[in-house]
Amino acid sequence: MIITISGKPGSGKSIIAELLGKKFNYKHYSIGDLRGKIAMEKGMTIDELNELGKGEFWTDKDVDDELGKVGKQEDNLVIDTWIGFYFIPNSIKIFLEIDPKVGAERIFKKQRPDEPKKKTIEEVEEMLKKRVEDSDARYKKYYKINFLDKSNYDLIIDTTNLSVEQVLDKILNFIKK
Repeated sequence: MIITISGKPGSGKSIIAELLGKKFNYKHYSIGDLRGKIAMEKGMTIDELNELGKGEFWTDKDVDDELGKVGKQEDNLVIDTWIGFYFIPNSIKIFLEIDPKVGAERIFKKQRPDEPKKKTIEEVEEMLKKRVEDSDARYKKYYKINFLDKSNYDLIIDTTNLSVEQVLDKILNFIKK
C-alpha cells in the first residue's frame, strides 16, 4: 500500500505522513524536505527555488521523476507531496485542508531552515499564499494538473480544529474501510 498526502501549508502533511509511516512500519518520503535540501545545497530558499522553477523545469522534473520511480518500484510507503496523486495514481490519496491563518500560525512557530525567516504570522501567511499560487501555476504549466482540485483525492480532511491524533484516526478509519 502506498499513501500520498497532499494539502495546504501548515495542515500537518509532514507529521501525519511521518506518524503513518511509523504506524505501518512504512518508509516515509517528504518531497518538500527534498526540495528544501536541493534549495539549500544551491544556496537558496525554497521560495527562490520555486521562483527559478517558473522558467526552469529541472527544479520540478528531477524530484518528480524520482517520485514517479519510487511509486513504481517500491511499496509500503507514505509520501507527503503536493502532486503524489498524479505520479502515484494507485496510492491512497489524502488531502489535508486548513484555514490559511491557522496554517500560517503553525508554520510561524516552527520555521524551516530552507524558508526565509518571517517576523509575523501575517508575513508567513502571505509567503504561503504566494508559494501555493506559484506551485499551482508551475504544475498547471508543466503537467496540466491542479493539485488543489479535491476530485484528485480519496479523502479530504480539514485539520484546522483537529489534533494530530484525530487526523490520524480519520485516516486509519478510512483505510480500514
